[in-house]
Amino acid sequence: MSWLRAVRDAARSGMAVERARLEPLVALRAAVGLAVVIAAGLALLGPGAAASSAFGAFMAAIATFQQSWRPRPVLALASGLTLAVSTFVGYLVGASHTGLFLVLLAVWTFAAGMLWAAGPTAGIIASGNVAIMLVTVTLPTSVAQAAGHAAMIAAGGVVQALLIALFPVRRWGAQRDALADALAAEADYARRLRQDPVAPFDPQPLMKARDAATVTVRQARRRPAELHGARGLAERIRPVLASLADPAVGAPAEGPGRDRVRDLLSAAGAVLDAAARAIRHGGAVRLPGPSLAVLKSPDTADLLTGAPLRAARRLAALLDDVLETAEPGSGRTADPAESMLRPTLARLVPAALRAVRAELRPGSPVLRHALRVTAVTCAGLLIGLALPLGHAYWAPMASVMIMRPDFTQTYSRAVARFAGTLVGVGVATAVVQVAQPGMYLSGLLAVVSAGLMYVLMRTGYAVAQAFVSAYVVFLLGMGGVRWDQTVPDRVALTLVGGLLAMIGYALYPAWETPRLRTRLADWIAADGRYAAAVLGQYADPGGARRADVREALLAARDARVAWQEAVDRAAGEPVRHRGLSRAAADHAGEALAALGRSAMLLEAHLPDRGHAPVPGAADLASALRSDTEEGARAVRERRVPRWDGVRAVLADSVWAVWTERVDRTGGAAGAGAAGGGGPAPEVLRGAAEQLLASLDEVSDALRP
Repeated sequence: MSWLRAVRDAARSGMAVERARLEPLVALRAAVGLAVVIAAGLALLGPGAAASSAFGAFMAAIATFQQSWRPRPVLALASGLTLAVSTFVGYLVGASHTGLFLVLLAVWTFAAGMLWAAGPTAGIIASGNVAIMLVTVTLPTSVAQAAGHAAMIAAGGVVQALLIALFPVRRWGAQRDALADALAAEADYARRLRQDPVAPFDPQPLMKARDAATVTVRQARRRPAELHGARGLAERIRPVLASLADPAVGAPAEGPGRDRVRDLLSAAGAVLDAAARAIRHGGAVRLPGPSLAVLKSPDTADLLTGAPLRAARRLAALLDDVLETAEPGSGRTADPAESMLRPTLARLVPAALRAVRAELRPGSPVLRHALRVTAVTCAGLLIGLALPLGHAYWAPMASVMIMRPDFTQTYSRAVARFAGTLVGVGVATAVVQVAQPGMYLSGLLAVVSAGLMYVLMRTGYAVAQAFVSAYVVFLLGMGGVRWDQTVPDRVALTLVGGLLAMIGYALYPAWETPRLRTRLADWIAADGRYAAAVLGQYADPGGARRADVREALLAARDARVAWQEAVDRAAGEPVRHRGLSRAAADHAGEALAALGRSAMLLEAHLPDRGHAPVPGAADLASALRSDTEEGARAVRERRVPRWDGVRAVLADSVWAVWTERVDRTGGAAGAGAAGGGGPAPEVLRGAAEQLLASLDEVSDALRP
């Protein structure tokens, strides 16, 4: 992709306005918190101090809108307190000497950039700390006044946290939505399987639901019963749906049996949708009667046998559990010891430091971002001071709020920030000229602008920035600064900051395109470990740890998401593919998704603990693990991977056993799957064929 096209696409992305779910009550609560702080500042410190102190409540409210599963009051407190520290330290160091402040700014900005290693929420809050340091360091005239500013900023975070605790809006709403989305995604998957028995499934909703289910100890004690247990059931339903639909593992391809499979999948979709609606809204489950009748139909055993019959029975049992769990108050609140617990903020600090330390290495995109944003911010401050304009901090503040670790976000935010600033200051200037607002009316207009920004924040960065710009004009007007003293400076310095951010990324980039092979190799290795862990259960049903399969599955999902995000970022970069074209990447990704699906089919029919070891499973697991590790190494070294070990094991020791039509226990093929808890030969054979075919497709995709 050329630079011109990449910049054009990024600009369009930045200016896009998306349809998003609005939360007006949450925005109103945040605006009330901001109004309380501004009113207190006006009463206690005067208009100038009130304007600067309002940043604490303003930024703390923004922190609560981030995509984080931590309790919202905790996010508000963390933002407000860290902003207060940044304000006070900035004044102590930088009030008397610009050179010392520049050194402090460099250290603070580098630390903020590195905190992106701990996640986007930490990175956004840290970036806000740099911005507040740039703004407030110029305002106090004494240490006591600086301490007062810091206290008011901290109070802004406390006020927002108290309002969230005292006036909760849709308590547990985010967690309900995440779990409902996961169930709805599986309902859609079940319906798609009716037409396409090997339809793909994006595990992202299940991963999001898992993140939402990780709670603090206090949350675990108060979590509604319907939010505990349904996610685990959803995880178990997905492989059952796939194994029921896939003809390769025993389901009939045509005829009455296939018609019954389609009916079961349709009924499963209806049940999952009903459960999703109940969980999302906290109401009773309303299920059409025909769906339950299909799932419990006694003639299913006449139409299905073997593995499909076993899958149908398991599906009916799991859906019964889902319906029972989804009813409000039907289950029990889990003991904290039974829940996935999220570490407290105090325990999170060592983990964040470990994540930061892991990125302190050559080639790390986070390290490059930290160095880049540090250089650009310091340069922006020097340029702002050199220009014959006031408010020199606006240029570096624009840069630090624009810059992100990837190309598309940085460039799209730069364009959106400048465009939003033009619109926002234009509208605010018109209002000021017409209304000539005084101090209190300016404060009210600032609160209204902030409230509208909170409401529309998720519709697009340009929209949010327009209201932020209007908020700043009204807020500074409240402090006695005329619009003609702020608007030209803000527009010019925002343009400077945006250009610096774009130039900085162009000069010191962190392209994702050259790392695509590494991401693909990581996914190959992770999928191989997952498939090997599943086969290990067949090799030693009584001794293998079931937790190993779960851990390997989660690692494979993480690798898949990392690959997908890398491909999306690389698609917008002005960089040549260097040997891995977009078509090859898409083909390889589809093949690896099929590989994971084949392993999932095997997982759906794991043998019982008392079942005898399956001949050849241990050899196949070992060969698969070895070949995928070597294949990952070949991909990193730009070679085409080979799967000779897997092919040899299937040909020599496993294939003959797994293609027998009689179960090793002496029953008919599939008898164990139907009722005895043992794997059916057709399941093993079909999944093994798909495993090898998927690996070969990966090689085909990477072949020049």
